[in-house]
Amino acid sequence: MSFNGKFELQSHENFEPFMKAIGLSDELIEKGKDIKSISEIVQNGKKFKFTVTTGSKVLINEFTIGEEAELETPTGEKVKAVVQMEGDNKLVTNLKKIKSVTEIKGDIITNTMTVGDISYTRISKRI
Repeated sequence: MSFNGKFELQSHENFEPFMKAIGLSDELIEKGKDIKSISEIVQNGKKFKFTVTTGSKVLINEFTIGEEAELETPTGEKVKAVVQMEGDNKLVTNLKKIKSVTEIKGDIITNTMTVGDISYTRISKRI
């Protein structure tokens, strides 16, 4: 299944507890909690480019499945990680202490990030 497309955040769960757990300041958490982000994904075979625009912040991660890449975490830290594909619709990686799973089903993309026992889930719809 292709991940290509633009997706708008529809809902999210556990934003504040997760962001506190990864060290984001209360000020940044307050600013970000109600902003609807847009994710654009370009997939070319095993190569991916994720562009996430949240207000004025733009996060861009590029990687090739199975190869080490430098990825930016939600805190802005850059870490080396390997993204794996499970089946044809799920991307999995570990960004230091954060496990990230992104799954596409039809026009819905779900991203779940977990640190310790706190999971933050983002559900976005193709636009």
